[in-house]
Amino acid sequence: MKLRLALAISFLLVTAGIANAAVTLNYANFPPAATFPSIQMERWAKEVEKRTGGKVKIKTFPGGTLLGAKNMLEGVTSGTADMGNFAMSYQPGRFPVSEALDLYHGFTSAKVASQVLFDLVQKYQPREFAKVKVITLFTCPPTNFMTSKPVRSLKDLKGMELRVAGTSSEVLKRLGGVPVAMPQSETPEAIQKGVVKGMISSLEILQDFKFAAYTPYATIANLPVVSFAVVMNKAKWDSLPVDVKKVIDDLSREQALWTGEYVDRHVQEALAWSAKEYKHQVIQLPAPEQKQIAALLAPMTEAYIKKVSAQGLNGRQIIADVQALKAKYEKQGRKKK
Repeated sequence: MKLRLALAISFLLVTAGIANAAVTLNYANFPPAATFPSIQMERWAKEVEKRTGGKVKIKTFPGGTLLGAKNMLEGVTSGTADMGNFAMSYQPGRFPVSEALDLYHGFTSAKVASQVLFDLVQKYQPREFAKVKVITLFTCPPTNFMTSKPVRSLKDLKGMELRVAGTSSEVLKRLGGVPVAMPQSETPEAIQKGVVKGMISSLEILQDFKFAAYTPYATIANLPVVSFAVVMNKAKWDSLPVDVKKVIDDLSREQALWTGEYVDRHVQEALAWSAKEYKHQVIQLPAPEQKQIAALLAPMTEAYIKKVSAQGLNGRQIIADVQALKAKYEKQGRKKK
């Protein structure tokens, strides 16, 4: 009897120890540590550790030190990393629902765009994420022109070579510019040599990568955002304790909002820093020019609707949902001011 009791107590102690054992997760990211996708990673890691009372430990790997941008999803799916962050637009056609955010919608903030992306994926639960657990979603701020010569109208853009990535290539073509694909690390030298006259990207990189030193002008055109997803290996997610899963799920939407708000603030900080350090100038396109941009990029949306509808998705409804959510969150933002 005493032996049975001792064995039972021993079993309970062991199982309790297993239940309370620390969980360690590896989180891979491709941008450098100082950029906003990695800043949000570090914030998420700290919040999870805090909210689980130290039960979960996160090891972060920024700058492609564990997985790169192009093999992030495969790496997480196979278990090379437990978690990873990637940009959907880097793999055109692979993420048909979330790809809708990479079209022109005239977003003016990452805060609004990130909430729209989050709600869209929550609604459609798209097959594109079927092999992983979605942890959170967010976007960069609207992309704009950063140039060595001022762009005050679309006429100034005609024939101008700019470094672009992802869907920005088609955007620039339709606006009259010449897209040039190259690694971001090679862009400063290419600008100095005149190979390109600037780039299309979100404006926080003026400070983060010191692009203000090479591109003294930014032209606000509110071009498409780039959408990101943070995902977890499905088997790893299934193995987590219920209370840990709840912490992560509860943080999911909050993290999307936090990231949007953070990077929007950082854009303003970067512009102020650029003006102070390099006398950087910001140019606002006139309203008629902005309408012209919308008209020139509208065929991209129609092409998207046709393409995803052929895949069995309701492309027109997806776009309508994006626009309705955008209006909803913009209205909420105006009420809070």
